[in-house]
Amino acid sequence: MTPADLALLLDHSVLKPETTDREILAGVEVVAASKIGFYCVQPCWVSLAAGALSGTPAKVVTVIGFPHGCDREEVKARAAAIAVEDGAGEIDMVLNFGALKSGNADLVRREIEAVVRAADGRPVKVILETAALTQAEKLLACMLCGESGAAFVKTSTGFHPAGGATVADVRLLRAAVGPLLGVKASGGIRTLDEALAMLKAGATRIGTSASEVILATLAP
Repeated sequence: MTPADLALLLDHSVLKPETTDREILAGVEVVAASKIGFYCVQPCWVSLAAGALSGTPAKVVTVIGFPHGCDREEVKARAAAIAVEDGAGEIDMVLNFGALKSGNADLVRREIEAVVRAADGRPVKVILETAALTQAEKLLACMLCGESGAAFVKTSTGFHPAGGATVADVRLLRAAVGPLLGVKASGGIRTLDEALAMLKAGATRIGTSASEVILATLAP
């Protein structure tokens, strides 16, 4: 795999709540310079990032219900619609994993469907927060994502104290969704070896704030 190949699989992420507009534009420069495929920012920065990346192939990604997943279904849907209006090309929504753990599969299914409708054809990735779930809950979440029109399942927000992506979880999610959905590994991936291990386990996208380090390590 070349640096150019890997760059197309990266969601370069700038998501800290204290991020400034200058830091968002610095991230734009990283994405443009390395020809990274995707740039993931908080909803308030979608318009700025999309404008700055206009004319490049990179897509802006934003997060919905981040990082806890506790917003009501209609709030998540409206936030997704606003993000699309602002220029988002993909939506990463946090699953209501408290509802999932409560056994309320209908609520989880409805909210995914609502966000998928609001995204109006843009791919929706559903963040499961795998570190907070049992194996049975992860499998149920994958089933609900597949039934509800999601394009990807995603491991983690990167902000949960229990941890982020693991190779074991990526392997489990890939087995659960088969070839029909993408798998995004995200949360604590900071080195080339970690990124390649996630891809080998079945990930098709890598979310990371360490894109420059990862790509520089791969470069000849």
